[in-house]
Amino acid sequence: MTEFTTLRYSTSGRIARITLNRPERLNAIIPAMPAEIRRAVELANADDAIHVIVLDGAGKAFCSGYDLKEFAEGKTESACTQNMPWDPMIDYRAMKSFTDDFMCLWRSYKPTIAKVHGFAVAGGSDIALCCDFVVMAEDAKIGYMPARVWGCPTTAMWVYRLGAEKAKRMLLTGDTIDGKTAAAWDLVIAAVPEAELEVEVLQLANRMAGVPKNQLMMQKLLINQAYDSMGMAQTQMLATLFDGITRHSPEGQWFKHYAEEKGFHEAVRLRDSGEDIPGSKTIPSATPPSQ
Repeated sequence: MTEFTTLRYSTSGRIARITLNRPERLNAIIPAMPAEIRRAVELANADDAIHVIVLDGAGKAFCSGYDLKEFAEGKTESACTQNMPWDPMIDYRAMKSFTDDFMCLWRSYKPTIAKVHGFAVAGGSDIALCCDFVVMAEDAKIGYMPARVWGCPTTAMWVYRLGAEKAKRMLLTGDTIDGKTAAAWDLVIAAVPEAELEVEVLQLANRMAGVPKNQLMMQKLLINQAYDSMGMAQTQMLATLFDGITRHSPEGQWFKHYAEEKGFHEAVRLRDSGEDIPGSKTIPSATPPSQ
């Protein structure tokens, strides 16, 4: 049996359950987690008894995103927090591996359902939105706050799920929305009171579990190839490159150094305050050369 350190894997009948299991850190993502999600999905795909995969989170939330207290406050250099000058391809290789691991939920031959309570924010929204379906508690929150400073969603699933205008509404503000709004915007398939969330998820999972695996696989491949034809791979390449740039821009460098000095939460407070970000540069308008 495969052993995991950041999640739990179990099966019941035709349904596999993957549970993110770092509740003390609100299931924040550490480097081991993306690869373990991939391994768990591969385990479910290889099991002939399994028809559907449900992904949820232990404790108070689905996932709070990358563990930025570790990444931002820590002074140790890594592929994603390099000293300047930085090598964008080192950053890209590391983040692309995480993106590909999350996308295994989208490319899984068996349907995937994210069960979201509490919140799925920042990198946690990447994980949830890579699933075929997202079912949220009505009061749960979803969003990508690092779009304000120090992040770009590498999976780029916002635009594929919401369209241009609402994707811009989310990523140009870094706001979060609740489950009710997410359902009204068609970002998620359903939002219900948290007490009814498990029943709602299992109702959908069991309905699909009665369909032959080959039928599920063919229908999913058919729909996914339409998104591939829209240029999803190219969009994710650009998003992953931009994500690295956000961490090494003048504002990104300020955020990292400020988090090291004052703590991540204080850096986030200033990021979200609307005040000018230290390190921002105003580029003078180009003037034509004199004749």
